[in-house]
Amino acid sequence: MRILTSFAVLVGSLAASVAYGQAVVAPPAVAIDMAIDRAEPIPPPQTHHMGREIAQTMHYTGAPWLVRESRQREEDCRMLLEALAIKPGQKVCDLGCGNGFYTVELARQVGPRGTVYAVDIQPEMLRMLAERAAAEGLRNIRPVLSTPIDPRLPAGELDVVLCVDVYHEFSHPEAMLARIRESLADGGQLVLAEFRGEDPAVPIKPLHKMTKAQVRAELEPAGFELTREFDRLPWQHLLFWGVREGAERPK
Repeated sequence: MRILTSFAVLVGSLAASVAYGQAVVAPPAVAIDMAIDRAEPIPPPQTHHMGREIAQTMHYTGAPWLVRESRQREEDCRMLLEALAIKPGQKVCDLGCGNGFYTVELARQVGPRGTVYAVDIQPEMLRMLAERAAAEGLRNIRPVLSTPIDPRLPAGELDVVLCVDVYHEFSHPEAMLARIRESLADGGQLVLAEFRGEDPAVPIKPLHKMTKAQVRAELEPAGFELTREFDRLPWQHLLFWGVREGAERPK
């Protein structure tokens, strides 16, 4: 995949420069917004939500799994990105971005006039992402440290909030969905990719899968309506959600 290939080429060229004694100039650092409100009370994490057991967040030491060689073959990441139909100049959020597997390609798609907010709850993941963004020379990525109840996004500005295999790990789903709704611009969409819970052939633990019925049961009461379904990915649902007309604004 392009995001992996270009990174490998960059690393190879840096190694060659060192081998030939050439000076290597470090790329400019990408700043991480770590300014969470530590005085804000965080309720204890939920263990279940609407009958579903909430999965634990993948630890940052598992980050290499996110960029595994087999991911394109297993999940068809290119097709997922194409289905999003991201446009130049848009403001997009990769929520639960990890080490930036999707963030980097989203940054290329929105171009220099667009912005990608790369949000994660683990500062270690954001540091990996920031290093990668700097190495790629991408200046339109804004890494943001989230809390369990607030992704800290600008209100009313986001065209797309993308959550890839992340929503089922939210320890406070209602609070996060409310903040995501606040962040969406008019016509903005929340896009969820989740491993198909209906399909036993998908080789993922049931705790990390969701059925369409379960997603609908959780998002509709939060003021979202399903606007589009993309069913061509090998293992995942890809569900597009808009804010339901007349839905009460989050408080």
